[in-house]
Amino acid sequence: MPINELRSIATFAKTAELGSLRQAAAAQGITPQAASQALAQLEQHLGVRLFHRTTRSMSLTDEGRQFLEAAQPSLVGLQRALSMARQAKDEVAGPLRIVGPRSTFAPVLWPLLDEFCRLYPNVQPDVHLDDRIGNWVEDRVDVGFRVGQSPAEGVIARKLFSSQLIICGAPTYLARHGAPDSLNALAAHRCSAFRHPGTGRVLPWYVKVEDARLEHHVVPALCINDEALETEAVLAGHVLGLLTGVIAAPHIRAGRLVPLLTPHVDDHSSTFVYYGSRVAQPTRVRAFIDLAVQRLVNNTTYVLTAKELQSAEAKGRKAHPRQ
Repeated sequence: MPINELRSIATFAKTAELGSLRQAAAAQGITPQAASQALAQLEQHLGVRLFHRTTRSMSLTDEGRQFLEAAQPSLVGLQRALSMARQAKDEVAGPLRIVGPRSTFAPVLWPLLDEFCRLYPNVQPDVHLDDRIGNWVEDRVDVGFRVGQSPAEGVIARKLFSSQLIICGAPTYLARHGAPDSLNALAAHRCSAFRHPGTGRVLPWYVKVEDARLEHHVVPALCINDEALETEAVLAGHVLGLLTGVIAAPHIRAGRLVPLLTPHVDDHSSTFVYYGSRVAQPTRVRAFIDLAVQRLVNNTTYVLTAKELQSAEAKGRKAHPRQ
């Protein structure tokens, strides 16, 4: 039903309730002229007269009374639906569609999701982790995460933290093979390579050289399309690996991994949270975005400082000098 007909019927019902066109206009927040025009358009559309009018009062005609009796249940139902929609918008409850990359992101998302579920138990998160970049509308996304800003139109992106790529080796690997002293020296080492699960492409190692990001190709001794499994291979000492800061940081801080060639740590990318316009967003969506920003913006849990990297590399090299 066109919105002008709906407004005309609402004006008609309010006028019948109050017995005054002027009072009906005031109740709807419109001018008396607009109310009069709406009522006249409705009568013209129906081809009947709905009110007997005098200078002092308005009363329903027989046709007006019949129309009101038929329309009123639907109007009550519509008002109830509008009220429920407004209430649902303000209530922290209901489904919440979250998307993010499958690789590396679970350690970031789970603490956030755990806290959110404790704060808002009436929200039902629907989480989909996938390394492909989907369609925002078709996937019905409320909140998304990815490395790099979303190319989708109409999407707001907020930077959370830098995404580092760190060449790492386990102490057991260094004890057997030593540590490379240059990017070219990696050719003599056993290296892992990551096969992108979305495209199937074997990715080069991305490294920083004089503040530029370059691709460094390694001959893989091991090729894996899952970073958790690749990390286990590196921790076990089978290979050197290029790992994200999200995965590597806790292992480096605990001494389980040694960062190598740290001047070449790539930090050109960042992790972003993205979402649609904040106008008319459900409260549950706003609450999750606010918590994500509060907990993750510049979070040092997932980023190693240059000093930390240099210290950890020096300590690891001293303990396991090149053979």
